[in-house]
Amino acid sequence: MILLMLSSRCSRRIIKPQGFTLIELLISISILGVLLAIGVPSLSEYMVQTRVDSQIAELHRLVLTARNTAINSGKNVTICPLSEGSCTGNWKAELSVFTNEDDDTKYDAADEDIVKVKGKVESGDTLKFNQARITYTPTGRLVSGANSLFSFCPSNYAELSRGVSISLSGRIYTTQDTDNDGKDEDRDGNEISCS
Repeated sequence: MILLMLSSRCSRRIIKPQGFTLIELLISISILGVLLAIGVPSLSEYMVQTRVDSQIAELHRLVLTARNTAINSGKNVTICPLSEGSCTGNWKAELSVFTNEDDDTKYDAADEDIVKVKGKVESGDTLKFNQARITYTPTGRLVSGANSLFSFCPSNYAELSRGVSISLSGRIYTTQDTDNDGKDEDRDGNEISCS
């Protein structure tokens, strides 16, 4: 009996159709279109900035790993792009960190160890370095050369370029925007560029 009373009460209600009218739907689509037009360019730049930050952090860790390995192992450690066991000048390629007994530009699998490998740079992006290789001594200093700089420049976003500086003493620094112009500068105040 109670069930019968409940069902009769429910059947008396008038159920109104629910949904959107055509005008409400068109207004919603228009608002969504405006928001997308504003947000997509910012999202694109944000994604590039994230890629740049990721590459710089990975380079910083790679160089730090090489320095720490040299200090802890008591051996020279080299970073360079390897091709068939020899260092090349193609810094966009895969970078290898390896112990370097002979202090040369070759990796000898018989008595040297690969410590870490960094994948190649994404197509279109540029990674430049002003020397053929980086070699750390067991004291944590560079074998030779002078202060050096990795410059990473994303494709079509030159203003987002960043870098990693390495001093002759072996210390590693990430570039920063020191003059607040939206572009990173090296330790001498020069803007990061890959040209």
